[in-house]
Amino acid sequence: MNIFNKLALFSVLVMPTVGLQAQTTEWELVWSDEFDYTGVPDPQKWSFDTSGNNWNWGNDEAQNYTTSKDGNAWVEDGKLVIEARKEDYYWAGDGETKNYTSARLITRYKGDWLYGKIEVRAKLPRGVGIWPAIWMMPTDDVYGGWPKSGEIDIMEYVGFDKGNVHANVHHTSTNPDKRSEGQGATKSVYSPYSVYHTYGLIWTEDKMEFQVNGNTYMTYKNEGKGHITWPFDQRFHLILNVAVGGTWGGQQGIDDTIFPQKMLVDYVRVYKAVPVDTSVETVHSQEVQKEIYSLNGTSVSSVNSDGLYLVREGDSFTARYIRR
Repeated sequence: MNIFNKLALFSVLVMPTVGLQAQTTEWELVWSDEFDYTGVPDPQKWSFDTSGNNWNWGNDEAQNYTTSKDGNAWVEDGKLVIEARKEDYYWAGDGETKNYTSARLITRYKGDWLYGKIEVRAKLPRGVGIWPAIWMMPTDDVYGGWPKSGEIDIMEYVGFDKGNVHANVHHTSTNPDKRSEGQGATKSVYSPYSVYHTYGLIWTEDKMEFQVNGNTYMTYKNEGKGHITWPFDQRFHLILNVAVGGTWGGQQGIDDTIFPQKMLVDYVRVYKAVPVDTSVETVHSQEVQKEIYSLNGTSVSSVNSDGLYLVREGDSFTARYIRR
């Protein structure tokens, strides 16, 4: 049965609709660890980094980072655990025994990225002297050693500053009297040592946005001054660690009664940006001659081969378009 009732024949100029050109971004997951296994952190994704034990990691840190066999990092109950302990640990590299151990996990050469979105959902350790971090360092040091090739601190927390987390960016100083410069910000976070929060970075060629639970609290922009202030056009890798003491974490000493302390990580996810075209299809001006029909009491034209039809509204007609 033909649901259209013929009314009349008409000729009318169809005015164009405007074609809206727009583009948005979606995020495609390219790397992750959901920690849905038990045991040593996945060696295809993580390495235990002990390379700076000889020189206290440049921050006068009080711990030795250990290897996978020492048990300071493991996966259980769907979480990555990094545990700082008060225990003596001899490091053959410098022949020194330190009084604390912990772990530092890196993705270097197993997960290296230039731009994207990084999300780490974690619950932090607590107590004076603790210094956990979620951060990134350059994989290739294209512009030279620190700070020339940059540093991206997605989240740092120092135990004496309860309830606040910090984001920082480091690069070469433009001041000859200073070694490094950058930008930092502080965010108040509800009970970061008892509640999981998602610490994130959105990194493009134009800027970096630092987030907690999807809310941006610091933006660092590329001002087009080259690699002195923007060495962030090279690939970086991710680092998860819990330091003890140090030039910042140890500013108010170390409370030995707090140990052991754990950072728990629920997941790590890395995404790449995927442009999505959201342009609106344009209907061009044309003179259309069609018979008018009635559809459910509304005067409309029959649909032409391009999916165009007209709806009568009072004494005028409105062009409509059926997407096929």
